[in-house]
Amino acid sequence: MAALDSSDSVVSAIGRREDEGGVLGRAHRALSVGIVSVVLLIAFEATAIGTVMPVAARELDGVSLYAFAFSGYFTTSLTGMVLAGQWADRRGPLAALATGIGAFAGGLVVSGTAQVMWVFILGRAVQGFGGGLVIVAVYVVVGRAYPERLRPAIMAGFAAAWVVPSIVGPLASGAVAEHLGWRWVFLGIPLLVLLPLGLALPQIRRRAAGPVDHDAGTPAFDRRRIRLALTVSLGAGLVQYAAQDLRPLSLVPGILGAALLVPAVLRLLPRGTYRAARGLPSVVLLRGLSAGSFIAAESFVPLMLVTQRGLSPTLAGFSLAAGGLTWAAASWVQSRDRMEPYRERLMTFGMVLVA
Repeated sequence: MAALDSSDSVVSAIGRREDEGGVLGRAHRALSVGIVSVVLLIAFEATAIGTVMPVAARELDGVSLYAFAFSGYFTTSLTGMVLAGQWADRRGPLAALATGIGAFAGGLVVSGTAQVMWVFILGRAVQGFGGGLVIVAVYVVVGRAYPERLRPAIMAGFAAAWVVPSIVGPLASGAVAEHLGWRWVFLGIPLLVLLPLGLALPQIRRRAAGPVDHDAGTPAFDRRRIRLALTVSLGAGLVQYAAQDLRPLSLVPGILGAALLVPAVLRLLPRGTYRAARGLPSVVLLRGLSAGSFIAAESFVPLMLVTQRGLSPTLAGFSLAAGGLTWAAASWVQSRDRMEPYRERLMTFGMVLVA
């Protein structure tokens, strides 16, 4: 028994020494750089693609389908997120993350080589599915590979990873679109995926592989939740299609889409979300409203500036930079320990600013 206690003490001491360097210490450096780089690329893609999307839609004669380039991404990302959570429970986050990065890069290639708008939208849908897999898998990695005291630091790193793309992304992608063509903005990003893969995947395999509970066996897929996510995606697509076509006949897909969308959303979200019940339901509802408002603005403000105001893609892209920069700054303020007593007020103030 004494030998066992001594062994446990040694293991604990080693663990403490490994953690002493923080997220960039020797024990976590490669993993931290790798997964933060993944978030950095997703952030760069968001600002870069939003900047050049008006140019791409105009060149492909697809401005009337412009909204699908965004809704296709976000609806399939929902399916990817639901699938990634269950996949990570069964097999660990490694396969979901690798598959997600591959789909994300593949979707960029499809969109970057598209000759018609519907193929472009298909690429965005594939990319969204990959992004949904990646973002959930990355959070699972944080939960498994980092001790609790280091998790706030790596999450702060994710927030900080949005700062540089928010400033550089619009300028860089706008300049590339104006001088080389918008397609190179899509085709250049997949090449940058190789470095995060090389750094992160070996560390994830070593630190976060396998199901959640090895002793409990492999958990089964929740097929009901996956079906609900697919139903939400299909219903949202039909409603979006109806909203793009103002003819009376478009009421048919609109009604069908709503009939699929509303019940599935109510089952997928926590009970009481639609009436802002106290606790988790109201948090989820507020998160959806704030994210939805940003997505709407980031989707259509650059289009308006390019097509209605005649701005260049670079100048239009700076409308995205302002929001990204202040988002990161507010996240930093919210994370400070001294702000803990005021976090409820800060959330209320933040929603007022969003409105």
